[in-house]
Amino acid sequence: MAAAMPAEANPKKEAAMKNRTILAAFAALYLVSSAAFGLDDAAREALMKKSNCFKCHSVDKKKDGPAYKEVAAKLKGKADAEQTLYTHLTTHPKVKVDGKEEEHDSLKTKDDADIKAVIAWILSR
Repeated sequence: MAAAMPAEANPKKEAAMKNRTILAAFAALYLVSSAAFGLDDAAREALMKKSNCFKCHSVDKKKDGPAYKEVAAKLKGKADAEQTLYTHLTTHPKVKVDGKEEEHDSLKTKDDADIKAVIAWILSR
């Protein structure tokens, strides 16, 4: 009768353990990323509507403000893209509309995760 191999020397058990570890890591990553972005698409759009974002912006057409696709293209690959949008969406910067300077409205939330969810949405356009 052959002696049983220790668990660490059994290739099938090692592979199963490795697969469980990888699966657990992906599950944790998914949960963290979902929590980090806070809102689902419908809730992001509801927050943006409540904040009057769509009054001046649309996804793919210029209005008084640039289209979100244009914003995403302009910021693509820039290391400070998220911070640039974060500042723009939270500090009431001056913007030009029809040749006049106006104060840009901020998002109507103080929740950092919700703000970052909107930023991720804009950058994904």
